[in-house]
Amino acid sequence: MKYTSEVFKRLSRGQFISANSIVPEVRAIYNDIEDNEKEYADYFSQIDFQLESGDGYYYFSRSEQRVVIEGKLRSLFVWIDYLDFLTSYDSTFGAGTQFTLAQMEVRVGSDVELKDKLADICEDKPSIHDKLLALATTMTNQGFAELVSEDEGMYQVTNAFRYITHIIDCINIDEEVKDEIPE
Repeated sequence: MKYTSEVFKRLSRGQFISANSIVPEVRAIYNDIEDNEKEYADYFSQIDFQLESGDGYYYFSRSEQRVVIEGKLRSLFVWIDYLDFLTSYDSTFGAGTQFTLAQMEVRVGSDVELKDKLADICEDKPSIHDKLLALATTMTNQGFAELVSEDEGMYQVTNAFRYITHIIDCINIDEEVKDEIPE
């Protein structure tokens, strides 16, 4: 357990530690957690943080009150639109995908469906480029992507992206109830 401080600093802010990070230090931290998972879990449980693992990533969870959980669920709604856009852009969009804002901008400019989907997200941003940058920044801040090359504007999707796709996939709206949900 060489990285307790680094793990706490990253995970306590709601970020992830992904096995496919482009940052060698993050991959080293991931490997140390993987090698010492029980020790890390026991260590952080003492301060009421549960070390959780996904498919190639780690994160913290905590027991929370229902009101807090409902607020978090509301914050996930925007990710439904993000994922709809991203998977419409590339049906294989997921962990390991590399993308540039320039490529996305060209594709959105020539695809009416993508343009419409992008219009529904980041509504406060005036241009396609600004909307895409806001989306990429959100993904980076959440730990779902990392900036590979600032010059090229290239990003790589991390394994932690599976976290959000898994949560959204778990949402199941019963056909009978679907018509009762207000828009």
